[in-house]
Amino acid sequence: MIHEILTVGPLQCNCSILGDENSHEAIVVDPGDDIPRIMAVLATHGLTVKKIVITHAHIDHIAGAHRLKQLTGAPILYNQHDLPLVKMMDIQAGWLGIPTPTVSAPDDTLEDGKLIAVTGLSGSILHTPGHTEGSVCLHIPTQSLLLAGDTLFAGSVGRTDLPGGNTRKLLSSIHERLLTLPDDTTVIPGHGSRTTIGTERDSNPFLQN
Repeated sequence: MIHEILTVGPLQCNCSILGDENSHEAIVVDPGDDIPRIMAVLATHGLTVKKIVITHAHIDHIAGAHRLKQLTGAPILYNQHDLPLVKMMDIQAGWLGIPTPTVSAPDDTLEDGKLIAVTGLSGSILHTPGHTEGSVCLHIPTQSLLLAGDTLFAGSVGRTDLPGGNTRKLLSSIHERLLTLPDDTTVIPGHGSRTTIGTERDSNPFLQN
């Protein structure tokens, strides 16, 4: 599997490009900004985007998705519970002092257990509400890989003080959906450095009893 991680936008969101070396089909996760850079990496590997996956509808994760869809024709997928956040995109832009981006409605929703697949590569959606009501993670078990969005970070967890946040739901999502994964699962959070499920279970101060 090809896996490129680009830090994009003013909040340095981790955008993942996942591609199959044989079919050259790709999934792009959280294209929050810097679409020319994303397109350049796709071109370097000869990849064709088949799906655009958004872990949650905060501006730093979704702002570039519409433009990427225009350029590639790939459908945009995110959980319908985050539609209220899309409707307040102008307010989100105001938080950062940036122009309001065009944000498309999802072409399909990301329900828990939904299979996300291109030729040669597949994963499943884990619905993990808490950071937002529609937050999801993408789990690719054959690669021992979890793209965690802003649900789980190295040594931390997602903030819950923004609209749609709920601390109880967040911690429940992490304990019930993420910490049940194998310890050696690599976690790519929405921001910052990678970690593993085992490391976070053992040492994340927000997850200790």
